[in-house]
Amino acid sequence: QVQLVESGGGLAQAGGSLRLSCAASGRTFDIAYIAWFRQAPGKEREFVGRIHWGGTSTYYSDSVKGRFTISRDNAKNTVHLQMNSLKPEDTAVYFCAADLGSGNNYWGQGTQVTVSS
Repeated sequence: QVQLVESGGGLAQAGGSLRLSCAASGRTFDIAYIAWFRQAPGKEREFVGRIHWGGTSTYYSDSVKGRFTISRDNAKNTVHLQMNSLKPEDTAVYFCAADLGSGNNYWGQGTQVTVSS
């Protein structure tokens, strides 16, 4: 199993920044990707971006491309989501998820991000 713990959420003003972290433990050697998702009230869960666990390749949704950056701290088995130029529509609960392949996924508990206008 893989355990994921998100941190770093909170309140920011529009145009501001926040950095989320996702600390992984357990069978981290089996992780293929770490992805970030978000879910706003009354909306479906939305893909934000992902990073290859064994490298640095990243992929982002169009809604965050150019504003959000995903990086990995190898020594700490932690993935960061740097969010800049925040907008009120970025308000959501943010989740990280570990993809181990073959449909085997693990999720964190989520962290709230609120952006005020």
